[in-house]
Amino acid sequence: MDKVFYKCSKCERKLPQEKVFIIDHNYICVNCLYGKVEPFQIYPIGIVHNNLKRSKMNFGTVGKNGVSCVKLFPSQKPFLYKIDEEKRLTIVYYLHQVKQIRSVFKRGLDGKEVGVFSSRTPDRLSRIAIQDVTLVKTEGTNLYIEGLDAIDGTPVLDIKLRI
Repeated sequence: MDKVFYKCSKCERKLPQEKVFIIDHNYICVNCLYGKVEPFQIYPIGIVHNNLKRSKMNFGTVGKNGVSCVKLFPSQKPFLYKIDEEKRLTIVYYLHQVKQIRSVFKRGLDGKEVGVFSSRTPDRLSRIAIQDVTLVKTEGTNLYIEGLDAIDGTPVLDIKLRI
């Protein structure tokens, strides 16, 4: 299968799809965005399971937002020691269904024109999100939590105690 290449609208270099972001309808390469910074790898520790899907509209989710299950991989079991004694957690997760990124747009909550960093949009370069949740119960390596708006199938990167 042939690789797809795009021309960066800033430096005009042709690069493969995985080295280019679409921002404000322009192709921008990783070098123009980040310079010489080297990327690093992050591995997921589990997956979110719930009834939420990404809205076809520009903002939000659809589906019943009740209890989500974070199914941790079996290898994560040793790290769960006494987590059932905690109720307030922060979930760090990967936004795996990012749409085109816009640097400025009308925020869905109130219609105010803002930049990505002044919003809760999942359409962002880092693709990393965090959310405070309440732990309802644990069953093995499954954590049942309330308050997570991550969609079904979202990779979980980390879990932290919320103070």
